[in-house]
Amino acid sequence: MADLSLNICGLVLRNPVLPAAGPPGRNGEALVACARGGAGGLVSKTVSTQPAVVPAPNMAEIRGGFLNTELWSELPVEQWIATEYALAKETGLPLIISLGYSAADITNLAPRVRPFADALELSTHYIGEDPRPMIDAIQAAKQAVQVPVLVKLSPLGREMTAAAQAAQEAGADGLVLINSFGPCLAIDVESALPLMGGETGYGWLSGPALKPLAVRCIFDVARAVSLPIFGVGGVTRGVDAIEMIMAGAAAVQVCTAAILKGPTVFGEIASEMDAWLEKHGHTSLDAIQGLTLKRWGERQLRTTPVLPSLDLDACTGCRLCEASCVYDAIRIIDKKAVLDQERCTGCGLCVTRCRPGALRVAR
Repeated sequence: MADLSLNICGLVLRNPVLPAAGPPGRNGEALVACARGGAGGLVSKTVSTQPAVVPAPNMAEIRGGFLNTELWSELPVEQWIATEYALAKETGLPLIISLGYSAADITNLAPRVRPFADALELSTHYIGEDPRPMIDAIQAAKQAVQVPVLVKLSPLGREMTAAAQAAQEAGADGLVLINSFGPCLAIDVESALPLMGGETGYGWLSGPALKPLAVRCIFDVARAVSLPIFGVGGVTRGVDAIEMIMAGAAAVQVCTAAILKGPTVFGEIASEMDAWLEKHGHTSLDAIQGLTLKRWGERQLRTTPVLPSLDLDACTGCRLCEASCVYDAIRIIDKKAVLDQERCTGCGLCVTRCRPGALRVAR
């Protein structure tokens, strides 16, 4: 069994899988359920000075992902302070309190939530390319509390590396990457109406479709700053969390999968991470943290394509590789794949489609 515990920004987590700020942490009772479901720490839904008025409908599963028009908490901050945070604290897990959005809001809220917060997470979802509002919010939080201040960055309307560097220079203790992406639009073809409510019908994209963007942002930012990173966006399985940690994250946060599968998903993801680490001979996360950053230079040195190898014993003759090879480099003959190395360009598609793992490439 691998050791999944870690210390990030002074927060001692039993494992690196936490809820992201959103419906999984919508109140104290929900946060308790996350703890019971195996989360390594807790993140509460974002509060601001006024409760949100959320349009309906506001969540929908779509092919490959998830759309939402969720805003910040519908509960007044007074209720969080009177009841909800205290419930979450009873779990004994570190509690990260998410706040939004302006420096004036943070100045108002941070001192009020300070008795319950092991760290603050500042949402910058609505901040564009100008880093000044984010910087002001960070400085307001740092002046109000002594606990770590994390900054959640959105890929919307900003260059992520520059934003991360500005956050580090302003005194942030850690980063949370990324928020949902949008606006996007999905339509119910039976009614011809958008799936989301509100004035526009737009929603924000999360879930598996978001993961490659999240991993890219983590990878870029981890090379640019020294702050620890919580990776967010499309984590549904243990291997998704492993991927983010290899890209440079120290821990991950989960929202969409927890909405769709329930709070036990946190423990399931942690267990899958443990199994993966054990299978690959690792005793802790330290062995893989930032591994892609270290190995990237090796890929850059290649001058010729690397062709896949074929394990005929593992091949089931399913024809997925043959159907999708645009170079006609692979055929199924007598229920086994045959690779034409003269035609193969090393594009790698067949390797990613091979369910039994018969096709592999040295990466």
